[in-house]
Formats: sequence, C-alpha cells, structure tokens
Amino acid sequence: MSSPSLRAKIALVGVGNILFKDEGAGVYASRLLEANYSFFPEIEIVDGGTLGFKLMEYLQGYEKVLLFDTLSIDEAPGTVYTLPAEVLIGLGEYRKSVHEIEVVGMLEICSLLEKTAQVSIVGIIPQDIISVQINLTPAIKKQLPLMLEQSILLLQEWGVEVVAKEKPKSIEEIISLYDGSGTCETFRPA
Repeated sequence: MSSPSLRAKIALVGVGNILFKDEGAGVYASRLLEANYSFFPEIEIVDGGTLGFKLMEYLQGYEKVLLFDTLSIDEAPGTVYTLPAEVLIGLGEYRKSVHEIEVVGMLEICSLLEKTAQVSIVGIIPQDIISVQINLTPAIKKQLPLMLEQSILLLQEWGVEVVAKEKPKSIEEIISLYDGSGTCETFRPA
C-alpha cells in the first residue's frame, strides 16, 4: 500500500475482508471501478482490506475520501446507500464486524482532529459476511453496478471526470484475481 500521492487530492478506499464472502464487497467494487474507468484529475484507489487504524493516513492525507464498504444494518441485502461520514458515525447498530468497528472508530477519532478529509461512504447491505469464501452472493454481485454508479456521481460532484475504458472487466474477472482461479500476476488494471 502506497502513501498518499502528492498529485491526488481524492482517495477511493475499498474496505472489507474478502475472506468472508460479501464482507469483501468494498474491495471488489474499488477494483472493478479501477479496472473499468479512468479519472481526471487522477484519484488514488486503495485496496483498504481491513486497514483499521492505518485508515487514518488516508483520512488525513487527502481532501476527500470515498469509502466503499458494507453496511450491516437491517435492510434488504443489496441495498446501496451513499452517505456522509457523520451519518455513518450515528448508526450505532451498524458495527457488526471487526472492520466495521474499526472504520467507524477511525471516523470518530478523525472527526475530533483539526484536519481531516471530507468523507463519504458508498455502502451495500451484505447478505452473507459469515461464510469463509472468496466470492460474493448473487444479490451483491447484481448490485455492484449501482455502487459504481453512485460513486461515479459522487466523484463527478467532486470535479472528477470519469471515463469508461474500452475493454471492461466483469466482477467474475476481478474475483478470480483473489481466489486463485485467475492468472498468477499481481492485480494490474488494464
């Protein structure tokens, strides 16, 4: 993981644990966005995994941060929300997994600091964050395009031009890079 780029003012961080099925939705969504779009000006796209307290580096090193994550709230699986960090902090029942607790904890700490990024979350309600499997449930796969759509709208509001690449990758291609069924190369978007 690189430190914040001096050129990029916006970071998009995919958060989650790909070992627990839908818990990895944020990571997959960030990689899908990176593989299928170009951004002007450049943005930093980070596979945040389960960063925990390392997330502070991004929350303080950029002007704006978009987090892709799961939201474990009582709604239909696959429901997508776009919300500012302040709203996420207020969702007490949201904290159901270790990484969710860490993300909200970091947002709470950073909200008390003098300098912190403007943070928005594009989150999806998971169906299964318990099964140990590198994949996503069909309900979540079906809704990933909506997550991307919401993030593109937000990035455009922030002044970023988003351009689709000629040869888009599917979510299955992105998952294959993590589950061992893809190539042995390190993930490098086209």
